[in-house]
Amino acid sequence: MTSAPPRRARSLAGRLRLYLELVRFSHTVFALPFALMALFLAGTGGLPGWRTVLLVLVCLVAARTAAMAYNRLADRASDAQNPRTRARHLPAGLVSVREVALLVLGASGVFVAAAWFLNTLAFVLSFPVLALLLGYSHTKRFTAASHFVLGLALGLAPLGAWIAVRGVLDASCLIPALLGLAVLCWAAGFDILYACQDVDFDRGARLRSIPARCGVARALVVARLLHAAMLVLLLALGRAAALGGSYGAGVAACAALLAWEHSLVKPYDLSRVNLAFFTANGCVSLLLCAATLIEVLQ
Repeated sequence: MTSAPPRRARSLAGRLRLYLELVRFSHTVFALPFALMALFLAGTGGLPGWRTVLLVLVCLVAARTAAMAYNRLADRASDAQNPRTRARHLPAGLVSVREVALLVLGASGVFVAAAWFLNTLAFVLSFPVLALLLGYSHTKRFTAASHFVLGLALGLAPLGAWIAVRGVLDASCLIPALLGLAVLCWAAGFDILYACQDVDFDRGARLRSIPARCGVARALVVARLLHAAMLVLLLALGRAAALGGSYGAGVAACAALLAWEHSLVKPYDLSRVNLAFFTANGCVSLLLCAATLIEVLQ
């Protein structure tokens, strides 16, 4: 017996839900808190104004939406062949290629427009940033370093938020640069963990990743080293920004969360990768953001 074709939602609310699921909107929790951290630290004499905060949020959500939607477009053929991903929206026929392409164009336009309303530097930099965000989706076809490109894409969020407030690139950018490098190491590390699920498929499809190249066991070691580097960079950030005990406690809590995350994933047992990927990393970003806000308010 053949299975019935997937049903496409017809109501406006149903279509909106499909688009939010398509771009994994809930995963915005990964990059958003780090952008807010940079906003808090960039403020001179207090927190930035509501207009700046709102525009940064629009930039972040629009840029991430464009990147994720384009990733689904670029990967639709391999997603249809991979047992883990063949139920995604494009392979399953829940949304059309035209709809997703329009979503990419619309979100990209919103990102650039919001950057223009922030300041000139933000607007000028929005174009190369957008090129990087969209270009990431093709990197796994020619380099195992694609995890680091993803990390760079997320790591630019704090620097972008800083520029949104300050409008210049100067020596003070050391603070968002340290935060951005920490995010790069963090995101590359958890992306390597996530890619361990697809090691066999990636090898067969000639897609590049560190697990596919080095094996799961060695890939897990690389992820641990990256997360250790993240903690070192966070401590350096605390020193550079003169952050106190609340921030230090937040970093310590994040170290415990990362240790728990790595305890969940074994070379011979990848069944808890999703728990490690979403729960632990979502808590890491939120904890650090809360600890930084406490410091700024104090």
